[in-house]
Amino acid sequence: MVNAKRQGKGFMLAVLFLLGVAGIISYNTSPTYAAEQSSSAIGVVDYQFLVSQHPDMVVAQQTINEALGQAKNDFDAKSAKMSDPDKQAFYQQLQQGIEQKKQELLGPINDKVMAAVKSIAEAKGLAIIVDKNSVIYGGQDITDDVMKMIIPK
Repeated sequence: MVNAKRQGKGFMLAVLFLLGVAGIISYNTSPTYAAEQSSSAIGVVDYQFLVSQHPDMVVAQQTINEALGQAKNDFDAKSAKMSDPDKQAFYQQLQQGIEQKKQELLGPINDKVMAAVKSIAEAKGLAIIVDKNSVIYGGQDITDDVMKMIIPK
């Protein structure tokens, strides 16, 4: 009999504990709370658009196009008398030079856009910024604010 009472008390305590935990969980994960929390902590930005619209991009793209034209001219002029393996090696060398030039020109632009994104995110209290093209729903779009920062009017 004493053993049955202990089991009954233990069972009741377990049920009360589970109900309390369920109440806490349902309170913290209610749709309203989750939506408020996620929309205020997560921002979205169209990063590629911002990079493409950066004022330095016009000059960078022109320089890249000129380097591509020069590489093509070099290849056409120098590869005419080369063997196929030599042509392939020369072509790869030219490609590496183009990639290095792109990194030199686009790296600073990416750094400037990233700094502007970080500045706006911090000012708005956003902990996470996700590329807009990866988001299906939600998040605060800060693309326009960043655009105003990198292209002041």
